[in-house]
Amino acid sequence: MKLQPTGRWDRETTLVGQLAAAASLVSFLFYFRHGDLLLYGDAVAHINIARRVFDSKTPGLLQLGTVWLPLPHLVMVPFLLSDAAWQTGIAGAIPSMVAYVLGTVGVFRLVLGALSNNAKPGSGARVAAWLAAAIYAGNPNLLYLQTTAMTEPLYLALFIWALVHFSEFARSTAATNSGAPSSSLTKCGLCLAAACLTRYDGWFLAVVMCFVAVLVLIRSGRRDLSLAFARFVLLAAAAPLLWLGYNAIVYSNPLEFANGPYSARAIEQKTMQSHPGAHDLPVAFSYFLKSAELNMTEAGWQRLWVTVLLAGTLAIFIFDLRLWPLLLLWTPLVFYVLSITYEGVPIYIPPWWPFSLYNARYGLQFLPAFSAFAALLLHFLLTLARGRWMKTAVGVLIVSLVAVSYASVWRAQPICYREAWVNSRTRITLETELASNLRLLPHNATLLMYLGDHVGALQRAGFPLRQTINEGNHRPWARPSDPEGLWERALADPHRYADYVIAISGDPVASGVQKRDLTSMVVIHTEGQPPATLYWTGRVTR
Repeated sequence: MKLQPTGRWDRETTLVGQLAAAASLVSFLFYFRHGDLLLYGDAVAHINIARRVFDSKTPGLLQLGTVWLPLPHLVMVPFLLSDAAWQTGIAGAIPSMVAYVLGTVGVFRLVLGALSNNAKPGSGARVAAWLAAAIYAGNPNLLYLQTTAMTEPLYLALFIWALVHFSEFARSTAATNSGAPSSSLTKCGLCLAAACLTRYDGWFLAVVMCFVAVLVLIRSGRRDLSLAFARFVLLAAAAPLLWLGYNAIVYSNPLEFANGPYSARAIEQKTMQSHPGAHDLPVAFSYFLKSAELNMTEAGWQRLWVTVLLAGTLAIFIFDLRLWPLLLLWTPLVFYVLSITYEGVPIYIPPWWPFSLYNARYGLQFLPAFSAFAALLLHFLLTLARGRWMKTAVGVLIVSLVAVSYASVWRAQPICYREAWVNSRTRITLETELASNLRLLPHNATLLMYLGDHVGALQRAGFPLRQTINEGNHRPWARPSDPEGLWERALADPHRYADYVIAISGDPVASGVQKRDLTSMVVIHTEGQPPATLYWTGRVTR
């Protein structure tokens, strides 16, 4: 039967959550004070996609678009009702901070439950669980990302909790007269459904877990779990099927998110730029693993973390095969290697060509694996060690590795922060200049602007999105064009629909609007960005 948590276990879990919440708040206050919540262009885009659900000339769920999955945007919507939370980025940080705390508690419970194996947790299991939680919660890169609207913290929490419940299911299938496997499998399915609506990583995870669940049931011979398994599969498949259906109905293409004009593959083809690892599995493997190492340490011995990872994995096979569910922590490696190789997903890291920073944060998906396997290694080394001094030496060695690694990251600045900062400089300069001009416009002015690249200018200025005509104000199901859509009509005749027009060289407004009858008010030139022109259409704003 399933072990009921002891009072001490409950107190320890609560304490882990409280400490994680404190770390989350301190980190948030630090980055908020320095104005770093909106460095990532994707974070700005996520916030404004969510805002457009209710702040738009055509509000509704169609504003969610197609490439990014909807759950991260939907959970932001309540917090975006506050204009201040919208402009500062706080609305995007709140869900990420909650996810960070839940992820930390999940890592603690995952390791503690696995090492307890349905028995009262021993001191060794508790020490290992605390180490796993500390590695996860103390990671400087995660501490920064959880203050932003990026989707990684939310997905990591769902990934971890899906594995917590799957691990409980796997451990309890051998027990007789227990309803625990059914309950755990259902909870796992719910976590998978949410993960599948957060990042496409979840789709791969769902397939893997469904396959593994089949093997568990076959081996256990538990026919009484057939209904629970069917429910689990339906939950895991529901989210991908929902998204495919949404794309089929709205965009007439169920794979619009994968091969449409805004997909990673289309962007790569448009720029005609290949990336390291494209159609090369070994190179893709190396780049992802290197990004994972750089998310753990900036010191010269990143490979030591890989050694810990492999040693912890090997320890499962040597000492306790009942811990096999933790091997599912390796799934991000497979997913990202395949994505880099075949789906046009690039990772650029400073030590290797092209010596820049882009998507280095993807390596953070391996943080749960680093956390859990380092904790397992400590647990088994403490079990083998003889004498108090030997146990103390082992503990000090592992803790020192974590402390020195994270200290090196803070000294160099977290790579996720550097990635955001480097790629935001020119964008923020242009958006700041645009925002200063937008504040001078009449408060009820209507603006024609493409929001795909520089919606942050409106956010900075506090300019309501419902006073803009943008690419979201059209009917995507009207193919191949929609001349009756608001966006298309405004492009064809801006004088009739808008008071002002912002055209940024190369965007759809700059290339689609007839500008001969528009009055140029200001042209903004910034280094590293195309020029932006603010036009007056001649309409008198009332």
